[in-house]
Amino acid sequence: MAELGFHWPSLIVYLLNFTLLLVILYLVAYKPILRVLDQRSNNIRESLEQAERAQKEAAERQAQFERQLAEARRGTQAQLEEAQKRITQYEQQQKERADQIVGEELNRARSEIQRERDMAVEELRAQFGDLAITAAERVVRRSLDSTAHREIIDEVLREGGALDRRR
Repeated sequence: MAELGFHWPSLIVYLLNFTLLLVILYLVAYKPILRVLDQRSNNIRESLEQAERAQKEAAERQAQFERQLAEARRGTQAQLEEAQKRITQYEQQQKERADQIVGEELNRARSEIQRERDMAVEELRAQFGDLAITAAERVVRRSLDSTAHREIIDEVLREGGALDRRR
């Protein structure tokens, strides 16, 4: 083997050196490297777990946000319905108020018409009384005094009123 370039004592020394180097590296470097690799593996695992937790929290927050949004929509819808109800109620109140005002104006106008009618009837009666007296004077060809005029007018009006009531 010497011909091949192997020198057995050197090879054994090299093998011993290599084995010693492996033992020293195992004791000094391998365990710390494994420890670093384990730590890195743990860090990666923890990061993945944190990412999963963050994803779950995000999903929960999204669901909560959607619930709040739906609740806000319901609240807004309820407010719109309440506003619509108030508008309808206000319109009804205004209509009733307008009807009341129209009714009052109608009653006032009716009473005004009745008052004017009564005044016209009184004026007509007065004119009729004067006309009746004038006609009676012409028939009788004499003039009656004013108290007698009034007595005759009142009597004629009473009789005319009694006739109206009978009808």
